[in-house]
Amino acid sequence: MTARPNPAFYALLVALIFMALGPIVLMVANSFKLNVEITSPTASFLFTPTIQNYETALCHWLPYEPEHIRRCDRTFGRALGNSLIISLVSTALTLILGCMAAYALVRFRFMGRQVTSLTTLMVRMVPPAVLLVPVFGIWTFQFGIDGTIAGIVLIYVAMNLPFVIWILQSFIVQVPIQLEEAARMDGAGPFRTFFLVVLPLIKPGLAAAAIFTFRIAWNEFLLANALADRSTRTVPVTIVNSLTEYDIDWGVIMATGTLLAVPPIIFTLVASRQIITGMTAGAVKG
Repeated sequence: MTARPNPAFYALLVALIFMALGPIVLMVANSFKLNVEITSPTASFLFTPTIQNYETALCHWLPYEPEHIRRCDRTFGRALGNSLIISLVSTALTLILGCMAAYALVRFRFMGRQVTSLTTLMVRMVPPAVLLVPVFGIWTFQFGIDGTIAGIVLIYVAMNLPFVIWILQSFIVQVPIQLEEAARMDGAGPFRTFFLVVLPLIKPGLAAAAIFTFRIAWNEFLLANALADRSTRTVPVTIVNSLTEYDIDWGVIMATGTLLAVPPIIFTLVASRQIITGMTAGAVKG
């Protein structure tokens, strides 16, 4: 006879779920309220939903002109586009460079290979705050790429590349070397062997690295706030800068925060399917 769980366990579980989902539910609910309803001392959970906050945030992306908007502010919509471009490009570049570097560290034999592999992981342990001042000085006074999307993408690639290399090394080690030797015997060159033999076998690792890289680039604030200007700000920077002392439009901020959470969720779901597909593809029936 199995022992019944203690009621305190369920109480703790409900409390943890409430603490995790409570702020998200509150943010989504407030995104459909007017600013007057949010700041009202008599605010309640019963309200008439409206999409005015989303129309304000995405006004220049809409095929129509909302009646409640006198002048379209493109700040939030532009920031959302910047975040998508920066996150997707930095993720793609990090994966391309990371998988090639990881393959070289695993398959090639050269002096300092172990030291290089360990150094890449140690570099990732450096907090981004430590890099803020030197990166800002180099990007501004030497390269002149501060305030550009390319400058932000470059620092995100450099920041995420060591960890991606470390992740992919553990997957490439598990690829049988005999498969690559068979491909070379069939006439495949090094690049063809790498792209047609190795990469399909490490799809779970690529998906895991992509999720990690995209989420870091999407949510990063400190470096983006220092390197971006008015036209290249990302969504986290724009949300913080919109919190002023005199006027705070909480409805638009909540709508923008909700929109900020959607792309990482979609990207994670899509990449997670690749992880599951790669794991089941190697399964063998008994």
